[in-house]
Amino acid sequence: MSFEEYLISKKIDSVALHQAEPVLWQEWKMLFGQMSPASFTSQKLYLINPLRRKYLLKEVPAPVIVVEKKNEEPEVAAVPVVKSSKPVFKPKIK
Repeated sequence: MSFEEYLISKKIDSVALHQAEPVLWQEWKMLFGQMSPASFTSQKLYLINPLRRKYLLKEVPAPVIVVEKKNEEPEVAAVPVVKSSKPVFKPKIK
């Protein structure tokens, strides 16, 4: 996930943020590249909401749609059956 995609997921306008606060945008982009998105979110949790309010993303870009061929059958993945490691006790009826 890129930094721009992350900002879109948080509904923050990346272009408006970059134009208004280029130093903050550059610093956050550098930090985002060094850690996972979850770590970045937990580190900047209380700073994301005020930025979202200032630079709210008005339109969310449409996701890319993948078109499947009609001639091919979809693959069905086998789901492994996992047995419980705990024994099941059933009460005896008297």
